[in-house]
Amino acid sequence: MPLDHSCLNVALYGKRGARWVMTERGSQDTRQSEDALTIGPSAMRWDKDRLIIDIEERDIRLGIPWRRRVKGQIILHPEMLNDKSFKLDPAGRHRWHTIAPRARIEVKMEQPDVSWSGSGYLDGNHGSEPIEAGFKSWHWSRAHCGQDVAVTYEGIRRDGSHFASALRFDASGTPQEVELPLVAPLPPTWWGMKRQTRADRGHASVIKTWEDSPFYARSALKMRLFGQQVTAIQESISLDRLVNPVIQNMLPYKMPREPNRLSKAFHIPTPIFLSR
Repeated sequence: MPLDHSCLNVALYGKRGARWVMTERGSQDTRQSEDALTIGPSAMRWDKDRLIIDIEERDIRLGIPWRRRVKGQIILHPEMLNDKSFKLDPAGRHRWHTIAPRARIEVKMEQPDVSWSGSGYLDGNHGSEPIEAGFKSWHWSRAHCGQDVAVTYEGIRRDGSHFASALRFDASGTPQEVELPLVAPLPPTWWGMKRQTRADRGHASVIKTWEDSPFYARSALKMRLFGQQVTAIQESISLDRLVNPVIQNMLPYKMPREPNRLSKAFHIPTPIFLSR
């Protein structure tokens, strides 16, 4: 069951207070209602028109058994909302929903002691089968274009077919599909991950790569998009690499399993949305 593999992923970057959390927990430690989700000691909930995420976790460092506490709160205030989701395959087994294309966030961490506010984004993927069953690879990027938000995504499905789309969300959050810009190749990561985006004239440059793993990369890009100079967030994932037995054997070192606590088990039929 998917609920037997629940986790909250927290990635804090920077020289001061960098942390990485992704502890897997079972169904007995996962509770979900219409407007709240609890995974172990961490939780997120909708409070009127804002999303509150309470973090109580321990970080992961390869080769270091001591796990530091990661505690704090993130409050996300959507500045625009979108109620439309998109099918990613003809059968509709996988769907993607940009819930808040633009948002304001407040981050208040106690451990480590860092706080800031800025812009944010909330989306979710859900499906009736594992994501690796439907896709071989995926590339995604997001950028502010004036008052609009531009999102491009593309990939290769498991059957070998290609999908791609460019969306512009206006100030009300309404998405409009627009013409795809040219493919902008990006240099491979240290792990040799292939990545790309879409940009005017097919050119983009990497400002910084925050996450560089054997099957996933997250970066900041500089480029022109729809006639505007923008800074974009870009992600690439290789599902072929993810299912490789070598990678599967490495995952427990990055995603430890927390044993179930002694609590009442129950069935939750609704899907869990994963947020970036």
